[in-house]
Amino acid sequence: MKRKKLSSAFENLLKSARRLADLEGARAVVLLAEEPFDFKAIKKLVRGSRLLVATTEENIQQCVSEDEVDLIALEHEPATRGTQVSQVLLEAIADELLQSGDVVIALYSVYEKETCDTLSVIRLAEQLAKLTSRDLQRLETQVPLETLRMVVDMACEIGREGREGKSVGTLFVVGNHRKVMELSQEQVHDPFKGYPKSDRMIRSPRVRESIKELAQIDGAFVITADGLVQAAGRHLRAVAEDLFVSKGLGSRHWAAAEISQATDAIAIAVSESTGTVRLFQNGKVVLRIEPMTDNMKWSDFETEAPDPGKSS
Repeated sequence: MKRKKLSSAFENLLKSARRLADLEGARAVVLLAEEPFDFKAIKKLVRGSRLLVATTEENIQQCVSEDEVDLIALEHEPATRGTQVSQVLLEAIADELLQSGDVVIALYSVYEKETCDTLSVIRLAEQLAKLTSRDLQRLETQVPLETLRMVVDMACEIGREGREGKSVGTLFVVGNHRKVMELSQEQVHDPFKGYPKSDRMIRSPRVRESIKELAQIDGAFVITADGLVQAAGRHLRAVAEDLFVSKGLGSRHWAAAEISQATDAIAIAVSESTGTVRLFQNGKVVLRIEPMTDNMKWSDFETEAPDPGKSS
């Protein structure tokens, strides 16, 4: 397949990326490619750093594979460049090409599709935490953000730390608890049954520790919108149609997708094999969080309405 020649400006940008990678101790240079470049030549220009190439185009993916460069295959979906860069990083972590604490240099086009014109230094720990906070706020749900954050924090800790040296997978269903209880049944003896509300609120550090300890039991935790543990060890038996769950995900994730579609609740699944946390809404994964070595630092993102008195 014919390859597009590298322009002198692009070559200079690649050399700058290599120097910056050395200065920042970056693990890799990530290129978002929209043209079939000579990727072997690019690999030489960024020598000393691992080259990762991300693209949605099948012909470019073929070129990357032929040139023996690490590929991040993307779904062809409309997205802003910032969203696409974030998705590239998540896919790279999921494929174990990057780790959540890495620094990477990203190259992509903002103004001209035919070449790359922008270079960014991205610290993944900071980027992933910001992405998570922003996307939680964007979820259209009746569950308060405070409740979601606490449950997501617990899920991330379980995914990162496991319990007693062993990996643990578990499932939380948050919101619309009455409907969730109707579509589930007791799978094991409920350890929270009979306790007063004060001993079931996830705002209590003691309750959160109990939940992490009990994450090894079979079944799901059902949590109300205001953060009360309604039940634990529930077998979900919702049935939903036209669901798509990524290849390799098991019954826990199917159950999360089904219950989220049937009840409008948010289901949060922790993968036992990878520690990855996935949030399901309306039967789809709306947020994926990879295990990080440190706790997430939540930040609030606020936007202001444009001033009607100013012209654009």
